[in-house]
Amino acid sequence: MQYSLGRVLIKLSILSVDMALSTRYLALVVSALLLSAAYGQLSANFYSTSCPRLQTIVRSVMTGAVNSDRRMGASILRLFFHDCFVNGCDASVLLDDTSSFTGEKTAGPNANSLRGFEVIDNIKTQVEAACNATVSCADILALAARDGVVLLSGPTWSVPLGRRDARTASLSGANSQLPGPGSSLSTLISAFSAKGLTASDMTALSGGHTIGQARCVTFRNRIYNDANIDSAFATTRRGNCPSSGGDGNLAPLDVQTAASFDNAYYQNLVSSRGLLHSDQELFNNGSQDSLVRTYSQNNARFASDFAAAMIKMGNIAPLTGTNGEIRGNCRRVN
Repeated sequence: MQYSLGRVLIKLSILSVDMALSTRYLALVVSALLLSAAYGQLSANFYSTSCPRLQTIVRSVMTGAVNSDRRMGASILRLFFHDCFVNGCDASVLLDDTSSFTGEKTAGPNANSLRGFEVIDNIKTQVEAACNATVSCADILALAARDGVVLLSGPTWSVPLGRRDARTASLSGANSQLPGPGSSLSTLISAFSAKGLTASDMTALSGGHTIGQARCVTFRNRIYNDANIDSAFATTRRGNCPSSGGDGNLAPLDVQTAASFDNAYYQNLVSSRGLLHSDQELFNNGSQDSLVRTYSQNNARFASDFAAAMIKMGNIAPLTGTNGEIRGNCRRVN
C-alpha cells in the first residue's frame, strides 16, 4: 500500500512538473508569436536560401561607395531614416516622379538634400543579377544603412529582413512627418513617438549625426540667433555660412570626428557645439540631458543603444507577405 501510494505521489509530481513545463513552453510560444507580430514577421535569415550572397553584395558595393566618398555612409543612413518615417520602411523614398506619379523626393526635407540613390541602384542591379525578383529595395536600403555605419567604425547589428516595396508614396507625409533642423525637443519627442519610438530611442538615433554634413540653410539661424551655443564654434561656422547666401555650403555635423561613427556628437552637445538647433535641444536643460551626458562619456553604451534603436526603427510598418511588391527597379513601381 505504501509502495503504491509512493508511485502515485511520484506520478503526481511528474505530472505537476510536466504541466509547469507545458505552461512555460506555451508562454514562450505566445511570447515569440507576439514578438513576431510586433516586428512584422521579419527575419535576419529571410534570404539565406533564396539569395545567400545578398549581404556580401551589399557590403561590397557600400565599401566601394564609402571609400570613394566617406560622406556616403551618412547619406545612406539618412535616406533610410527618411524612408521609414513616411509610411514605414517601404522604399517609397526611392521612387522617382513621373507624369502620373508624385513621389517624396521633392518634399521640403528631401529636395536638394537626400543623396545616395545611385548607390542603391548599383546594389539593386548586382542583387538582381544574383537572384532575380527576390530582394526588395526596402531591405537593400536597410542593409546598406547598417553597412554604412559599420564602414565608418560604428556598431553592427543583425538586420531583420523580409520587407516588400510600396507601390505608393506620400509627398504630404514627407513634408509633415519628418522632424526638421529647427525642431524643439517636444516636437522631436512627439514626432518619434508617433512612429512608436521613445524619447530615448530618439536621442540614440540622433547620434547618427556623428557622421555627415549639413547645409548652411539648415543651421544659419542657430549660429546667428541661438543663445545656447559656444561663441567660438558659432564664429567658425559663420566663416562659411553667411547671414544671406551660400545656402548649400556644407559643415560637419560633428566638428570633432566628422567621418567616424563615435560618441563625439554628444560631447559636442555638452559643450554647446551642436550644429543644428534640433541637435542642441537634446542638451538644453531638458529631459534628455542625462542620457546625452551618459553617451558623451560611454561610447559602448551609445553604440549598443543606437543599434537597438535602428532595429526598432527598421520595423516601422513594414510591408510583408503579399503586400506591396518586389520592384525590379528601385526608382519605379513594376
